[in-house]
Amino acid sequence: MSVPALPAGPRNSLLDVAGLTVGHHQRTGEGWLTGSTVVLADGEGAVAGTDVRGGGPGTRETDLLDPCNLVDRVHAVSLSGGSAFGLAAADGVMRWLLEQGRGLGMWAPGQVVPIVPGAVIFDLGRGGEWGATPDASFGRAACEAAGDGHDIPLLGPVGAGTGGQVAGGLRGGLGTASAVLPGGATVAALVVLNAVGSTVDPRTGELYGARSLVEGDLDLPGIPHGAALRAPDPAELDEATRRAAASPDAHGTPRSLATTIGVVATDLTLTEAQARRLAMSGHDGMARAIQPAHTMYDGDTLFGLATCRREPADPLTVHHALQAAAEVVTRAIVRATLAAEPVTTPAGTWRSYREAFPSAVHDPSR
Repeated sequence: MSVPALPAGPRNSLLDVAGLTVGHHQRTGEGWLTGSTVVLADGEGAVAGTDVRGGGPGTRETDLLDPCNLVDRVHAVSLSGGSAFGLAAADGVMRWLLEQGRGLGMWAPGQVVPIVPGAVIFDLGRGGEWGATPDASFGRAACEAAGDGHDIPLLGPVGAGTGGQVAGGLRGGLGTASAVLPGGATVAALVVLNAVGSTVDPRTGELYGARSLVEGDLDLPGIPHGAALRAPDPAELDEATRRAAASPDAHGTPRSLATTIGVVATDLTLTEAQARRLAMSGHDGMARAIQPAHTMYDGDTLFGLATCRREPADPLTVHHALQAAAEVVTRAIVRATLAAEPVTTPAGTWRSYREAFPSAVHDPSR
């Protein structure tokens, strides 16, 4: 009952799911390297579920998404840097939504409570200042910057992905991907890559999730048109191995906590329980692209959203959507790794995958 590799949507991003918009706010320099991202659901909101797999989560309103509980729709999801401090970004999202009159209706006009679950990554101190963390102003600014056009960057060091890193001294960041099911429905993911584990196979230098890529996934800034991935040169792998072995977290307790978070969404009509299954399946994709994933030092959390723009899904369509959820999360993580840019701050230097393994991206024109 599996389906062949599914094609990407027209924008190959979370914005291919009708009913969602995305906004970011970040700050870099002068001790800062962090940011916030908001996923806004229009109209009455999106049916939502969540699944938390990491041992050190920083989350907000996840209990509310239990299918046994009252609320069945959310109006936004807040993703942020700043560890537990960054949960404050969701307050700005709530206040912005309240001003728009969007939320769970109460007893009179204007009396609404916006439902904004959220999760955070650990990026404290990566810009040099420990206390440089997102607050409510970041969430508000992300809402004000939200849009559904091509001017919203969904790849690389933006928003909540600004301070992301992965093992081996490499930079993480934001990644996205989408897939179109045989019946025309869309499943897509937006992932903030920031992991104790690695996206790179230490034996070959190749990306764990590369085999899941589909046409269009390498259409990224800095990568030539028609390029392909291959195993990097042995000298590059040797140098990367040497650097990783010399890093402070090469043995024993990791130097830094981490956490990979994100949203998996579809335009199908799903129940709350099915939206949770969407998030659960997304974690399968995370484990394919990051090793190890879901450690005690990560707070890996995914939210499942259904904007209900299509008919209720039959069991086979749900099955295919769950398969696609895993695939788009894997692809989003690979794309985040490839879109990363190197950065140096007072706290250290993080190379990008393309800087560490330049031969891994083969340019057919050469």
